[in-house]
Amino acid sequence: MAASVREKQAAALKRMLNFNAPPLKNTAAEPVWKVLIYDRCGQDIISPLLAVKELRDMGITLHLLLHSDRDPIPDVPAIYFVMPTEENIDRICQDLRSQLYESYYFNFISAISRSKLEDIASAALLANAITQVTKVFDQYLNFITLEDDMFILSNQNKELISYHAINKSDIMDTEMEAIMDTIVDSLFCFFVTLGTVPIIRCPRGNAAEMVAVKLDKKLRENLRDARNSLFTGDNMGASQFSFQRPLFVLADRNLDLATPLHHTWTYQALIHDVLDFHLNRVSMDESVGSESSPAGARPKKKNKKSYDLTSADMFWQKHKGSPFPEVAESVQEELDTYRAQEDEVKRLKSIMGLEGEDEGAISSISMSDNTAKLTLAVSSLPELLEKKRLIDLHTNVATAVLDQIKSRKLDVYFEYEEKLMSKSTLDKSLLDIIGDPDAGTPEDKMRLFLIFYITALQPTSETDLDQYKKALLDTGCDLSPVNYIKQWKAFTKIAATPSNYGNSGVKPMGLFSRVMNSGSQFVMDGVKHLVLKQHNLPITRILDNLMEMKSNPETDDYRYFDPKMLRGSESSIPRNKNPFQEAIVFMVGGGNYVEYQNLVDYTKVASYYSKSVCFLRTSSYIQLRFY
Repeated sequence: MAASVREKQAAALKRMLNFNAPPLKNTAAEPVWKVLIYDRCGQDIISPLLAVKELRDMGITLHLLLHSDRDPIPDVPAIYFVMPTEENIDRICQDLRSQLYESYYFNFISAISRSKLEDIASAALLANAITQVTKVFDQYLNFITLEDDMFILSNQNKELISYHAINKSDIMDTEMEAIMDTIVDSLFCFFVTLGTVPIIRCPRGNAAEMVAVKLDKKLRENLRDARNSLFTGDNMGASQFSFQRPLFVLADRNLDLATPLHHTWTYQALIHDVLDFHLNRVSMDESVGSESSPAGARPKKKNKKSYDLTSADMFWQKHKGSPFPEVAESVQEELDTYRAQEDEVKRLKSIMGLEGEDEGAISSISMSDNTAKLTLAVSSLPELLEKKRLIDLHTNVATAVLDQIKSRKLDVYFEYEEKLMSKSTLDKSLLDIIGDPDAGTPEDKMRLFLIFYITALQPTSETDLDQYKKALLDTGCDLSPVNYIKQWKAFTKIAATPSNYGNSGVKPMGLFSRVMNSGSQFVMDGVKHLVLKQHNLPITRILDNLMEMKSNPETDDYRYFDPKMLRGSESSIPRNKNPFQEAIVFMVGGGNYVEYQNLVDYTKVASYYSKSVCFLRTSSYIQLRFY
């Protein structure tokens, strides 16, 4: 089975932390102790992949930010992992002058320019530290892996490559070039890490085409330099023996503006939408103590509680794409199972008169049937405690999500938006929801109206638009998004043919009550139990057309690039006539969890045919593999 990008990036980091040599498999050998120095970008790349314990096992005794105040440690080597920015290079030169460490291993997240490399060389020469600079490497790891199937371009300064940055009216040509170069650099790093050269498809006349042209050129130039190519030898891994190259679909966010605004109903997407969720960590406010403050007393401060949602969490892996009511059911079922197991241990102890005894006392008793059962139960206590920790984690997170659903009536928004996008019959007026003071925040109301405005088959009259604007203003909304979408509809070709969202919609199952008994952790009164219908969103439909080589007006005019061809081709006719087995999708302007989950559902069908899909976004990548 081929390694995922997560595994490949983690392996590259471990190699870097072993002084750019393959890590020794003999873990009994004591590692060389060293210091890790990173910037914020390097920290974001490492933290989702390697825990502190793993860093310690590889000999990292201390990990510090580059721009923090650091004391000299003259007898320890230092490994640097930073972006090659002017600010970082200046600080590296300062470290050399200060003789902070015994030796220096400089690893740059993206390729460093010759001029900046010369700056470091000059500083090392002036500081008489030439022999201490042991290695300088370009790592090509300028993207963040969150899971086996999710990667993001950047967490720091992500607004610089956002939809707003690309589409603002006063953008200068130089700014647009810088944004495109930033995106292309990260995509190039992604493919270097993956060890494969893709076939690129993109629409014409937008930012996606600009990215495709620049990426094709960058890949082509690297392949042309046979001596220094990053896509030969060890870098290629198993992919050099593959006859199938992946399809890389570049899409523009303007093809579908309704989906990013859509309220969602699945666990992972809800957490991202309503809570503070970054780099696999969700942060929430937690009250100190349950009792209320005395009258006139200062309100108690809230603690910030953080939880890591990782691939090691089996409940998360199983339920992150599930509708929220199913998640609440599953958490309650897991809690009931745990309580039953805990009660069984207590019952066995009570029968044998061992309340409060430790494992040593239990093991010294002759092995009767009850003793054997108890010994088995006690031996499983570490597993039970870990299970309890995960149950508590998801109970707290799901409760926070449920509070948001109930206070903002997000189930009502989700159901209504699904009906708008599927052109189903509406059971109430849009103005009624906008005017309901108990239904959502001003942002929720604006998102709902924009979906209505974008997906409307008939243009909204100025009279009706003014009426909606007045209702939105009365609820405290800022009307600048409405004005932008109005201009977007007027000047965008896509606006003339609204995106088809397929046979979407939801199947209401009445109010949610099953399993939620009086002893439940979740009071779901009034929340609708909605079941999602399977359908393909525009990006999934485009991917299907291109992977299966289907003729369709949506994709027939997409440009075709093959960086391995000696000469670039302007043709939109693909040379490869066979369906693709692996695909990568990138959304210029930002993707979202709704599209991610839609592609996950699509791959459940695609996996039957041994296909693999990877979803990449300006803010994140998602890769799905099936073998």
